[in-house]
Amino acid sequence: MPGSPVSIGCAVVVSPGASGPPDSGVITTVLQTCLVANGMPLATSGSLCQMVNSVSGVPYPLPIGQGGSASVLVNGQALVRMGDQIPSGSGIMSILGPPAAPFVTDTGAP
Repeated sequence: MPGSPVSIGCAVVVSPGASGPPDSGVITTVLQTCLVANGMPLATSGSLCQMVNSVSGVPYPLPIGQGGSASVLVNGQALVRMGDQIPSGSGIMSILGPPAAPFVTDTGAP
């Protein structure tokens, strides 16, 4: 799904979560630093999210799985965009937003 790239602070949801119901979280760590927008490094596959278990409330880290843009690669990792649905951990991670740069859109296929 085409969309704007995201960065640190972007909200994500993984469904099903670690205990069944969906877990929510945010992107906390972007491992690449060579591609930035508005001074923020853009998230790629492998970026880390801090998730919260919806049943127990326990926080846990979860890397973004292999998926995202098929058109834009950064150091061999796919760019992550708003609206992407990426297999990660126990389920499918939905990238909610906000975008790092709403004036930039990757129109490539997922």
